[in-house]
Amino acid sequence: MRIVCPADLTEQVHLRLSRDPSVVNLVVLPSAVRNPDGDLIECDVLPGATNKVMREVRVLGVDLRGSITVDGVDLALSGRAERTQSRQLPVAVHTPLWELVESRIRADATYPPSFYLYLIIAGVIGAVGILSNSQILIVAAMVVGPEYGAIVAVALGIDTKHIRSVRRGMTALGVGFLLAIAAAFLFALTVRGAGLTPNAYELGIRPVSQLIDTPNLFSFVVAALAGVVGVVALAEARSSTLLGVFISVTTIPAASDCGVSMAFGSRTDAWGSLVQLLLNVVVLIVVGFLTLRVQRVLWRRVDRRNTRRIAGGSG
Repeated sequence: MRIVCPADLTEQVHLRLSRDPSVVNLVVLPSAVRNPDGDLIECDVLPGATNKVMREVRVLGVDLRGSITVDGVDLALSGRAERTQSRQLPVAVHTPLWELVESRIRADATYPPSFYLYLIIAGVIGAVGILSNSQILIVAAMVVGPEYGAIVAVALGIDTKHIRSVRRGMTALGVGFLLAIAAAFLFALTVRGAGLTPNAYELGIRPVSQLIDTPNLFSFVVAALAGVVGVVALAEARSSTLLGVFISVTTIPAASDCGVSMAFGSRTDAWGSLVQLLLNVVVLIVVGFLTLRVQRVLWRRVDRRNTRRIAGGSG
């Protein structure tokens, strides 16, 4: 942890850090930083104690007048650190740093033109998969779609009561999915007008489409489980698990099927796909919010128990 600390707060920060057995290799360099001017404080913090140390530093307002930077350490050999870590709860080493989790979510909560371009392309890929009954292309469309970042950002905005983030995320999702539906509609209309509709789809053999436009209990269960797994994976920075979430939820495929069904005059199928899309988005947001809230509560309890255990061992 690297802290740029205003000179008038250095003594308080140094005192708090030096008393914490989870903090090692503490270095203080007076007047070492410019822009903003301040003292440089560096230290290593054991996994499981980072949230507590971060709170103690931020409560003094250091981040408002200076800055706090956190980097992971791949290897550290320290007898003192090992003795302190041996007193920790075993599960404490997996405690997420919530500032880092939130910054990771907010990093994906930006909506440049490429966000909408990806949704449009994903919508067309999904339309091709539906017309050709290709499940592989449906999976490809799921992977290309960037909507999950916006969905989790909305869940975080609800959890932190940041209304602006919720509004921006919902607007991006609404506009993005409308563009994906429109792109799929225009593509399917072009295919139909050019007489290039695949024979199977023309004859009503549409297993992929029927799977998408018939929301049921299983759709709810998958969306709920994906919402839980997605937030946990974000907290633990498990990118491979997140990929599984992307190909589990029926958002882009539902948008594509809605557009294709409208192009072929299947209003019932289009309505079913729209319901599927709304169901998945709503469930993902609600479950994401609840998972974030529950995780915070559970890890806060682990943090308190871990702090007492370390303090008891050091005494």
